[in-house]
Amino acid sequence: MYKTILLIMSFFSTNIVSYSQVNLDKKTIQDAIIDQHVYNCADKVNFRIMMHEYQTCLDEGIKKDSTIAYLWQQKAMPYFKMRKYEIGMPLIDKAVKYDAKRWQPYRAFIKCVFAKTYRAAIADFQDCISKYGNNYEMDHTYSFYIGISYLQLNEFKKAEETLQNDINAQIEKQKEAHFIDWFYLAIAQYEQQKWAEAIESFNQSLQVYENFADAQYYKAIAMARSGYPSETTQKLLNDAIENGKKGYTINEDNAIYEMYPYQLKWQ
Repeated sequence: MYKTILLIMSFFSTNIVSYSQVNLDKKTIQDAIIDQHVYNCADKVNFRIMMHEYQTCLDEGIKKDSTIAYLWQQKAMPYFKMRKYEIGMPLIDKAVKYDAKRWQPYRAFIKCVFAKTYRAAIADFQDCISKYGNNYEMDHTYSFYIGISYLQLNEFKKAEETLQNDINAQIEKQKEAHFIDWFYLAIAQYEQQKWAEAIESFNQSLQVYENFADAQYYKAIAMARSGYPSETTQKLLNDAIENGKKGYTINEDNAIYEMYPYQLKWQ
């Protein structure tokens, strides 16, 4: 009996080691495929003028292992940057299929900022929160993107509540909130004609980013609507125009590809 137990334990222990080795080997192989077909092929091609060559690099990698989520994300990414959202979305869906925890929040971000399918973005981010918590994507919480999605759907009260709750959570955790969160909270209040609240939220944004032209512009309008002297509001408008022309606008990394909600054109 004792020998039988030892034999069984030996069998399982051997198989556990073998299984771990298989996983290690799989990761090593996949990393090598990524290195060859992304870093040493696709990344060396300008997809804007050589999209076929860029995609061919990735397709060759996918032929070797179609379960590598990063290859699918890399296939999708240039299409989003070129505003070919319907081409890119099935590809990012593949990335999510093979690694949802890493790529589902990114897909939801794409729906919000790039494709502008706001109800789909809200559903995706809400699902992410239920599975992973209110984590970050592209420097902002999932709730932040839900808030600006509500803003773009004219659901201003929901936008205000979502953004205010997210700001409160940030302050509780790290003593401050991002200036862009304050800006969009102010916009949600502005759209509800809550002028005093909007002005205060714009002030919070401007405390961090003092030359933020878009915040100055909307704040000036809110001040004018609530009865501030015209010379005061006009000076702030002039400052906004000057700062906007200098480039002090929304400075998110992806703003070079897409206008963000309520972002103004200054040139």
